Amino acid sequence: MKDHELSAVECVIPATLQDVPLPDVSRVMQYLRPQFSVDELSSAIVRQWQSGYRLAVAYCDGLVVGVAGFVLGEKLAWGKHMYIDDLVVDESMRSKGIGDALLQCCQTHAESHGCVSLHLDSGTQRTRAHGFYFAHGMPISSFHFNKSIG
Repeated sequence: MKDHELSAVECVIPATLQDVPLPDVSRVMQYLRPQFSVDELSSAIVRQWQSGYRLAVAYCDGLVVGVAGFVLGEKLAWGKHMYIDDLVVDESMRSKGIGDALLQCCQTHAESHGCVSLHLDSGTQRTRAHGFYFAHGMPISSFHFNKSIG
């Protein structure tokens, strides 16, 4: 998609898994999750869909150019919320408003489902992404700790 003229970006949240263009979504998701093949990502999306994982898909001229994977939930600390697990734009299409459109699509969807907040984690090495989130009014509000088990 190099040297692609950007036309209007359309963001869609597919209602069913059958409406998700899995190979195209997985190809874009690979920019964020390069340790997985397209087939592995597609299989993971299918499995996670059963637990409430959903997608916002950004299209430009009919091509998938960005994707955000999220879940809606409720926690004592956050109330009803949207947690964005994955937000990525095709590398050749970055800095063209696609991430803005995806984040706005997610926020609109969250609001329409009664959510009071939007959350995500971003790897400490992703400083460019951090600037994007800061610019969208998302300050760092906590540290995320994890431990591998098993």
